[in-house]
Amino acid sequence: MRTIAACFCLASPAVAWEATSQGPICLLTHSTGEADITVSHDPREPLPYAIKLERKGGWVSGPVFVIRFDGPGRRTISTERHILTKDNTALTVTDKGFGNVLDGLALNHVAIAVTGETAVVIPLAGAAPEVEEFRSCTSNTGV
Repeated sequence: MRTIAACFCLASPAVAWEATSQGPICLLTHSTGEADITVSHDPREPLPYAIKLERKGGWVSGPVFVIRFDGPGRRTISTERHILTKDNTALTVTDKGFGNVLDGLALNHVAIAVTGETAVVIPLAGAAPEVEEFRSCTSNTGV
């Protein structure tokens, strides 16, 4: 599986990870040839953390969303609380904290997001410094 994931990473154009803020909202974004990934923190929301994965080909609905991080800090996170847009092009998960997600992004080589029969490979090269900037932003936002 790692070899296949590595091939997908090399075959897709990658845009650098980027941490930004828009007022009190902190964003961590990345695009691949297949998907756009946005991790956000909005302290005004009851569940302030969100990860949104927009896929041009859409997602196949499934009862569980899994994101597996492969590399030195290998971990797998799953939830049944994911939401798909009506057209199935975007999948979102919200929560009170995202420590495991942020650690997964910062400490690994690749993430594989899966729901239903859809899997998206997300290269993590260059994510670590931007994850740290995102964490810094989230600790400095107060409402």
